[in-house]
Amino acid sequence: MIGAVLAAALLAAAPGAKPPVLLTPADLDPARVLPPPPAAGSPQAIAELAELHAAEVARSAADEADARRDGDTKNATIFTVVLGPAFDLDKLPATARLMALVRASEKAVVDQGKDEFRRARPYAVDAALHSCKRNDDPLSSYPSGHTSMAFSMGETLARLVPERAPALLARAARYGQSRIVCGQHFRSDVAAGQLLGGLIVEQLMAKPDFQAAFADARRELVAAGIAAQS
Repeated sequence: MIGAVLAAALLAAAPGAKPPVLLTPADLDPARVLPPPPAAGSPQAIAELAELHAAEVARSAADEADARRDGDTKNATIFTVVLGPAFDLDKLPATARLMALVRASEKAVVDQGKDEFRRARPYAVDAALHSCKRNDDPLSSYPSGHTSMAFSMGETLARLVPERAPALLARAARYGQSRIVCGQHFRSDVAAGQLLGGLIVEQLMAKPDFQAAFADARRELVAAGIAAQS
């Protein structure tokens, strides 16, 4: 059974309503746990920009298509390639609820970080870059929200399906790398997103309501044959 507070929030929500955010700035403040991004014009910043130019030259049409596809997929279906076709969130309501909780809290934390750091996107630094997409806010590069999402969900799923943990985290890493392939984030943005994703899960796992939702998802995944019975 899910926790009483979480159950009430989910039952009260209208279809399509946002799930509750379980983390507050007091739980996790990106400005206190992440190093600042490299200063503009610093050797590291120059090296990171050079990496993006090299990635643009090296990427094939298939590489770009894959990276674009990842960029457009901002949910846990990115892990179907690891967990198999049975990992269908339309048929796994408890797991879908858990992933929605992860996403809501992760996005709130990352948005706070972006507002705190205000790092320019690569294409705002160098207009010669041919990024896959240009965001509405050019000062939203650090940390990478896509990467944080991938690792917060990947770390959660790794706890739910521990026998698939290495492959799940490798998929999260490939997803983060797509942000480099597409020229939408610098390397340190991706590294910060990975770190933040892991910290988000650690904080969520300490929340009783999240623990209850996690237990529901675990039972569901075992029953579906996706996770092994412990």
